[in-house]
Amino acid sequence: MRLLAAERSRTPVSNQHLYEAVRVCEKLRLSLTRFAGADGFASLLRRSLALARAEAPSLDRIAVNSDCSMDGLEALAADEADGGAEAAVALAAHLLGLLVTFIGEPLTLRLVRESWPDASFDA
Repeated sequence: MRLLAAERSRTPVSNQHLYEAVRVCEKLRLSLTRFAGADGFASLLRRSLALARAEAPSLDRIAVNSDCSMDGLEALAADEADGGAEAAVALAAHLLGLLVTFIGEPLTLRLVRESWPDASFDA
């Protein structure tokens, strides 16, 4: 949720949570492609999306492209009653959760701090 909040001021649009999640994924993509390559990040994003769909079925219309962009977000964002906020949180949470699983919490936190150098992540 802190990462979504860090992106909030940059996205003054309706159904803002969805765009915040996209920005979170995009910023992490920049750090992670240096670490694991574009294919590695695309695989991680696809798996995160698959896991998030169990919590937010509205994500069924989203697809991850080979360049790590996501198709279908505009349609989901336009339908504010379709759980965009929950979908955004689920997608970002699963992406971060998979990172912790695969590379550990210290390295995940380093990559997150790299992407948001001005944000505070202290409890």
